[in-house]
Amino acid sequence: RNQAGETKARGVDQSPPASKMRSVQRLVPSKTLVAVIDVQERLAAAMPVERMTRLVRGIGVLLEAAKLLGAPVLATEQYPKGLGPTLPELGARLDALGVSRIEKTAFSAAAATAFVEGVTRAAPAAVLVVGMEAHVCVYQTVRDLTARGLDVLVAVDAVVSRRDDDRSVGIALCERAGAIPTTIETVVFDWLERAGTDEFRAISRLLR
Repeated sequence: RNQAGETKARGVDQSPPASKMRSVQRLVPSKTLVAVIDVQERLAAAMPVERMTRLVRGIGVLLEAAKLLGAPVLATEQYPKGLGPTLPELGARLDALGVSRIEKTAFSAAAATAFVEGVTRAAPAAVLVVGMEAHVCVYQTVRDLTARGLDVLVAVDAVVSRRDDDRSVGIALCERAGAIPTTIETVVFDWLERAGTDEFRAISRLLR
């Protein structure tokens, strides 16, 4: 037998990961669901300050862009009785969008009925995941969403873990599950598509 036949017979899949094969389409705001995962007070207090600052700023810009451009948003809280509510600065932006927080105890948001119902209602072409922690709730949510056949992106500048090695592993596992890595600026400029509009000027000011 040739080498390919031997590899197949041994049950070894040497095809590239799904994330390597998937083409990347332009993100349309109304068809991009933003999933904000567990950005809560007591969790945030345990995160590296610099990364946390960048995350809060980035998600704030993302939510403002979602409001201006009409992207749907879902937000979760992991056991809020123990881990506290969503950070006030992001909570205010979610409230302005009319987004309530979905409480959960399972690490994956996709195990929460209300979250799945929200995804179904939005019927997105892609889901953008941000939040914490990268190696636990973010990764497990991404894995379950890709298993459902959804195109999933992870904003690497808007996901954190307490330890850098856990964050790196979490992002790598998200990619292995089929997610596409991106950044907040990449997403919002893809949403905008062109310069010169009122929305472009408003979002550009936020990014300065």
